[in-house]
Parts: sequence; structure tokens; C-alpha cells
Amino acid sequence: MRIAILAFPRFQLLDVAGPADVFNEASRQLGKPGAYQVQVIGTEEGMLQSSGGLRLAVDASVATHRGSIDTLLVAGSPNIEDMASDLRLQDWLRLQCRKVRRYGSVCTGAFVLAATGLLDGKRVATHWNSTARLAAEYPGTCVEADAIYVRDGKLFTSAGVTAGMDLALAMVEEDHGRELALRVARELVMFLKRPGGQSQFSAHLAAQTAERSDVREVQDYILANLKEDLSVPALASRAGMSDRSFARIFRSETGTTPAEFVENTRIDAARRLAEDSDLPAKRLADAVGYANVDGFRRAFARRLGLSLVEYRKRFVR
Repeated sequence: MRIAILAFPRFQLLDVAGPADVFNEASRQLGKPGAYQVQVIGTEEGMLQSSGGLRLAVDASVATHRGSIDTLLVAGSPNIEDMASDLRLQDWLRLQCRKVRRYGSVCTGAFVLAATGLLDGKRVATHWNSTARLAAEYPGTCVEADAIYVRDGKLFTSAGVTAGMDLALAMVEEDHGRELALRVARELVMFLKRPGGQSQFSAHLAAQTAERSDVREVQDYILANLKEDLSVPALASRAGMSDRSFARIFRSETGTTPAEFVENTRIDAARRLAEDSDLPAKRLADAVGYANVDGFRRAFARRLGLSLVEYRKRFVR
């Protein structure tokens, strides 16, 4: 099965290497070296320099490539606008994507596909810092800002950088089943499921965004003490601020209110517990600090877009 990854000058190296390693590991686990044959197709021949400075030799260029492709992925780049405006590349992509079994993008590679019109009317994902721009520049797309990856028919798109590995792992599972995907995930020390339709970043990663140490300390406290009183007055007291000042500074530093951050943190913890256990809703609610199970259910559905029961049916096997 031939996997082609399109790269161009100043491409994001991990957008190529990450998915390639997932497919190569799948071949190794299957005991069939040729199960997945990964090739890099460049916009030009020879060596391509990545955004980080490392160079990669391409297997072919869009002008010289021959042979069939099963899966075509477009890598991202900090300079994606240069490629999104390449009319000859757009023509090549339209032609190839009509013929392949599936196609997609990693990170900002979505902009290149969007420029071809191939994302019109499609649900798509991209890097969290580019979702608003993608939606504004290509209003025909339906951008799912919180998704790790999204599948819409034969189209697969992923969030930033490492999410390309999640996307590739989903393809491996589609091709060969959960057991192989699990073996690959274990070998590469990655999650089997960081599924689309959930928060792109867990509250644990969001906690890294605050610059002020006092706000970071409060975030760390929230993460470690989900069952405690996490109201604004309690958190403001811990930060040594008035309620009003704390709420204002917290939002300025993190882009969210204290209540939203607490809810995100609790629901993030709950959905991980839901994946790893068969705890009923009431015990899940208690474990993450909800006194009322109905309030927990409403928050779960609000944050993840589906009920706890639906979530388990869809993402837990």
C-alpha cells in the first residue's frame, strides 16, 4: 500500500516523519516490510530543507512521480501561503485526489488542499492557531477547531504536528484493526485514541499557557485537586487577589474564565476515566468534583458535543 506525503521547501519535518514512522512501524508489526510503502513527493527534485533546517531527500517530484497512490497526505509549513497559491500544484492535487482511496493533510497542509476546492463542504481540522484563518479564508469549509483529526468520507485532516501521528494511526486501525493499531501505539509510546470531536488540548496542556507564576500555580492546583472547592472566591484567595482582579487576570493570561478552565479540566479528566474504566456516571462525576450527576452530564455533553453514553459507544471499545 503506497503512502505518498507531499512536502515542499520549509515543510514541518514532523508532519512527514511522524506519519511515516507510524506506517513503517505498522509494517514491522505485521511482519510485512512492504505492507506500507511510504514515499515523499516534493514540489521539486533533490533535497528539501525543512523549517527547522534539516534536509530530506525526496523520492520524486510532482513532475516526475509515476505510479498509483493509495493514500496522499499534504504536510504543513510555517510558510504555507507560498504553496497554497501554486496553481500547478493545485491541478496536480485535484488529479491525484480523484484517483486515490483517501487523501488528507497534516497541520496547515489543509490550506493547500483548501485552495484546490477539495475541502469545500467538508469537515476539517488544522493547527489550533490557524483554525480561524482557515475558516475565514475558505468559508466553504466546516472547520472543527477542537478536533485532533477529522474524517469526512475519503478526506482525513489533522491538527498540528504530532496530531499527524494520530491521523496515521487511525488509518492503520481502519486498514488492519484495533489490535495492530494498539501494538503500534505501544511501540511508539503514544495514545491509541486522541479522537476527533474532543478538545484539541487537554487542560493539562492549556495550563502551560499562563505567563504569570501566580496564575500557573492556581492552574496547577486545579489540575491536582479536582474534588476541592474551585470556585472563583476560593481560587482568588489562593492567588492572593480579589475575586474581580483574579477573574480578570486569569482570563487575560489564559484566554478563558476560571469557571471554564475548571470545567474543561474536570471533563477532560472524566473522559479519560470513561475511556479507561466502566465507572457509572455518578462515580465519574464524584471522581472529578461534581456533586450533582445531572450537572456533570450536561457539562460533559456541552464540552465534548455528545453524551457520556454516546461517547463511550463511539470511542471506547
